[in-house]
Amino acid sequence: MGQDLEVLRRWESGGATWQVLARTPDLLDIALLTCDAGEQVGRLVSTDDDVRAYVGDRARSDDASRA
Repeated sequence: MGQDLEVLRRWESGGATWQVLARTPDLLDIALLTCDAGEQVGRLVSTDDDVRAYVGDRARSDDASRA
Protein backbone atom coordinates (compact mmCIF):
# COMPACT_ATOMS: atom_id res chain seq x y z
CA MET A 1 0.00 0.00 0.00
CA GLY A 2 1.35 3.40 -0.99
CA GLN A 3 1.89 6.29 1.38
CA ASP A 4 -0.95 8.36 -0.13
CA LEU A 5 -3.44 5.54 0.39
CA GLU A 6 -2.26 5.14 3.98
CA VAL A 7 -2.91 8.84 4.57
CA LEU A 8 -6.40 8.62 3.09
CA ARG A 9 -7.37 5.47 4.99
CA ARG A 10 -5.98 6.85 8.25
CA TRP A 11 -8.04 10.02 7.65
CA GLU A 12 -11.20 7.93 7.25
CA SER A 13 -10.44 5.69 10.21
CA GLY A 14 -10.30 8.81 12.38
CA GLY A 15 -13.91 9.54 11.44
CA ALA A 16 -13.18 12.33 8.98
CA THR A 17 -14.32 12.52 5.37
CA TRP A 18 -12.87 13.49 2.02
CA GLN A 19 -14.15 14.88 -1.27
CA VAL A 20 -12.65 14.69 -4.76
CA LEU A 21 -11.98 18.21 -6.02
CA ALA A 22 -10.50 17.24 -9.38
CA ARG A 23 -10.02 13.99 -11.26
CA THR A 24 -7.91 13.29 -14.34
CA PRO A 25 -6.79 9.94 -15.73
CA ASP A 26 -3.50 10.33 -13.85
CA LEU A 27 -4.32 12.43 -10.78
CA LEU A 28 -6.77 12.86 -7.92
CA ASP A 29 -7.03 16.12 -5.98
CA ILE A 30 -8.79 15.32 -2.71
CA ALA A 31 -9.98 17.69 0.03
CA LEU A 32 -9.55 16.33 3.54
CA LEU A 33 -12.59 17.41 5.55
CA THR A 34 -13.35 17.58 9.26
CA CYS A 35 -15.69 14.96 10.67
CA ASP A 36 -18.02 17.45 12.30
CA ALA A 37 -18.53 20.48 10.04
CA GLY A 38 -17.04 19.13 6.82
CA GLU A 39 -14.57 22.00 6.58
CA GLN A 40 -11.49 21.50 4.45
CA VAL A 41 -8.40 21.26 6.63
CA GLY A 42 -6.02 19.57 4.24
CA ARG A 43 -5.50 18.32 0.75
CA LEU A 44 -4.09 15.21 -0.88
CA VAL A 45 -2.94 15.38 -4.49
CA SER A 46 -2.01 11.91 -5.68
CA THR A 47 -0.99 10.06 -8.80
CA ASP A 48 -0.96 6.74 -6.92
CA ASP A 49 -2.80 3.90 -8.69
CA ASP A 50 -3.81 2.47 -5.30
CA VAL A 51 -5.56 5.72 -4.36
CA ARG A 52 -7.43 5.82 -7.68
CA ALA A 53 -8.51 2.20 -7.22
CA TYR A 54 -9.62 2.83 -3.63
CA VAL A 55 -11.59 5.98 -4.49
CA GLY A 56 -13.07 4.44 -7.63
CA ASP A 57 -15.84 6.60 -9.08
CA ARG A 58 -16.87 8.10 -5.73
CA ALA A 59 -17.01 11.87 -5.33
CA ARG A 60 -16.95 11.65 -1.52
CA SER A 61 -15.89 9.15 1.08
CA ASP A 62 -19.51 8.69 2.17
CA ASP A 63 -20.70 7.75 -1.34
CA ALA A 64 -21.95 4.16 -1.42
CA SER A 65 -20.36 2.90 -4.64
CA ARG A 66 -16.64 2.36 -5.06
CA ALA A 67 -16.43 0.63 -8.43
